[in-house]
Amino acid sequence: QVQLVESGGGLVQAGGSLRLSCAVSGRMFSNYAMGWFRQTPGKEREFVSAISGSGRTTRYADSVKGRFTISRDNTKNTVYLQMNNLKPEDTAVYYCASDRKVRYFLVAEPSEYNYWGQGTQVTISS
Repeated sequence: QVQLVESGGGLVQAGGSLRLSCAVSGRMFSNYAMGWFRQTPGKEREFVSAISGSGRTTRYADSVKGRFTISRDNTKNTVYLQMNNLKPEDTAVYYCASDRKVRYFLVAEPSEYNYWGQGTQVTISS
């Protein structure tokens, strides 16, 4: 059974930083791309970032480019999201997810990810 567990969320002032972690078990981690998504009350889940199985390719939403960095450590079955220069609009529940299949491109659609963590709350105060 595949399990994803996020950690690292919290309350941070605008301009601060957080690093989220997502530990994965139950599958061949390095074969699959991983993504980060976020969701706020009343809004649909939105794409934040994704990284290929090898870690060589990354993709970011325009809203976080230059501020967030996704990475992974396949020896630890863990993906990270380093978030710098945080803004109040970054406040959301952040979810990590595993792509539903092995492929050679990164997808942004939540429907293409079939395993999800339970989320970690990130709150940015002004």
